[in-house]
Amino acid sequence: MRGLKKTEQIWPVLEKAYALVHQAAHVLANHEEDSSQAVRERYQAVLLTMRVQQASLGSLSPAISTFLKVTTSYWPGLFQCYDVADLPRTDNELEQCFGSVRYSERRASGRRGAIAGLVVRGPVRVVTALALRRQCFLPHALSLKDPEAWFTMREQLTSRREGRRKQLRFRKDPAAYLAALEEILLQTSLPS
Repeated sequence: MRGLKKTEQIWPVLEKAYALVHQAAHVLANHEEDSSQAVRERYQAVLLTMRVQQASLGSLSPAISTFLKVTTSYWPGLFQCYDVADLPRTDNELEQCFGSVRYSERRASGRRGAIAGLVVRGPVRVVTALALRRQCFLPHALSLKDPEAWFTMREQLTSRREGRRKQLRFRKDPAAYLAALEEILLQTSLPS
């Protein structure tokens, strides 16, 4: 009871700040399932209200300032989840997706640590694992629709595999690996 008496003067300000943050959360929850543009416009209106009322929040004004600053830093990717179907809206949901893929990989391989294949081929394996959980693919759905994107992905995977191969060669015999690099460097830098 004494705690309530001592803090009763800050409760009106706290309620006001909570209402602003709750309103922002409600807009981002998007229960109306509006487009990203509509959510963006509604959220901008909430942020404008926060800026206008920030001075009246007294000791909580810095908290609203931090909220606005963090929102600005996340702004470029904040509304993509409303345009892309099944894209998780929160970090927690996204982390659960990645965690379930990691768990499945560990169960399939029997390994406890990071699986090299998941590290090297992550963009392909994670997307494939998540897609397989959501639906069953028929043969026509697996046909190649964008060969250029496929070739680009293959090049990226090849360069990652080459990087991993070089790391392994370095770890096995660092002195020999560095000596070979020096030899290549000397051959290319000396005039012939």
